[in-house]
Amino acid sequence: MMKVEQLYTNCLAQGAYYIESDGEAAVIDPLREVQQYIDLAESRGAKIKYIFETHFHADFVSGHVTLSQKTGAPIIYGPTANPSFDCIIAKDEQVFQLGANTIKVLHTPGHTMESTCYLLFNEQNKPEAIFTGDTLFLGDVGRPDLAQKAADMTQEDLAGLLYDSLRNKIMGLPDDLTIYPGHGAGSACGKNMSKETVGTLGEQKESNYALRANMTKEEFIAEVTDGLLPPPAYFPLNVGMNKQGYDSIDQVLETGKTPLTVAAIKEHMSKGSVVLDVRHQSEFSKGHIPGSIFIGLDGQFAPWVGSVIKDVNLPLILMVDESRLEEAITRLARVGFDKVQGFVKGGLDAWLEAGEAIATLNNVSAEELEKNCLQGTCSIVDVRKDGEYESEHLENAQHVSLDYISDHLTDLPKEKFYVHCAGGYRSVIALSIMKRNGNHNGIDVLGGYGALKKTNIPKTAYVCPSTLK
Repeated sequence: MMKVEQLYTNCLAQGAYYIESDGEAAVIDPLREVQQYIDLAESRGAKIKYIFETHFHADFVSGHVTLSQKTGAPIIYGPTANPSFDCIIAKDEQVFQLGANTIKVLHTPGHTMESTCYLLFNEQNKPEAIFTGDTLFLGDVGRPDLAQKAADMTQEDLAGLLYDSLRNKIMGLPDDLTIYPGHGAGSACGKNMSKETVGTLGEQKESNYALRANMTKEEFIAEVTDGLLPPPAYFPLNVGMNKQGYDSIDQVLETGKTPLTVAAIKEHMSKGSVVLDVRHQSEFSKGHIPGSIFIGLDGQFAPWVGSVIKDVNLPLILMVDESRLEEAITRLARVGFDKVQGFVKGGLDAWLEAGEAIATLNNVSAEELEKNCLQGTCSIVDVRKDGEYESEHLENAQHVSLDYISDHLTDLPKEKFYVHCAGGYRSVIALSIMKRNGNHNGIDVLGGYGALKKTNIPKTAYVCPSTLK
């Protein structure tokens, strides 16, 4: 009896997969914390036989190395992969037996050169499902610009390869084939991904722009490369860790759980460590250690850490509720941020009891901002993504997307200004970055654009030519 289970992680919009047949199991694209796969196999009386990797991931650190060390199962990559650790480099169309089922390797270069899909056959040797990694998503395909430097190719070259891979390896398969993609909506690995995480090939032929039947290669290249924003800075660092190996997450957790006194925290900070405050934005606003960066756990935590902090080697100290300490360290490790030195033992209370100063964040309601704007000119900074801003924004609002806030700190107003996002999470991240870099003039708009829409402040969908990218 075959079992396929998708283990989806919303914070990363990432799908890992567990496949089992007759007591033998395979895991595809596991997350960094691998005990969940070991426990799942043991609970079902199965043994993990293979660990399949679809490619060298950029947006997260896979758990392939640790899972292999703990289970003895070999890691399998597709053709042209060249990692620094022992693994099986499979040939195109090589078949692996899993119980009564088989898994065929389909080399599908384009997103990256080693990108590979895995085609699962049932007991009757009929194609049942395909695990497409970042080659094919629901509603989109993988972006072709992440591996161009390593491959010494242009994004157009890679897009052309992706076109060939899709049409020669995937589109000719049965329409009822189940598609299990590597990511869903919210991932930076594509542009137009569906919120659905499982579909069929037939549905994608009908709805996915990149699979249009009469689409030429030139049209495909133009559409797939159109509107690509620069990838987050941490992506190549994650690729390096996936390719070269990394420390065990057990060691990362042990170090990160070190309780730090106020004196120890100050010493770490004097040597370059940064306090990462992962509490709710309202708690951060009421009081935080000066110089802290806020990125709350209750949001798209790991991707924003990667996009805003960027350097996976930056030593971090966590301001976190102790009950969520392991969660915070684990989610950081998923995107390669392994240098957590410890956490603030006793939280902000301990900092205050030691006689240390705290910083706060000023805020206003949307209604207060409306009154202020009616009384005079207001400087407003919108930190939402490009598409959100272009859809509708406050008239004369300056747009500085949070993704690129660190590149535009000198472009921000020098006097009092108001900052908003969609709901109030990203604006506090942005303001913490601004304050850390010496600009203390920003005021948070509570409720973000969701609250501002209900006011009479003039709005427009016009895209200002000076929009900052």
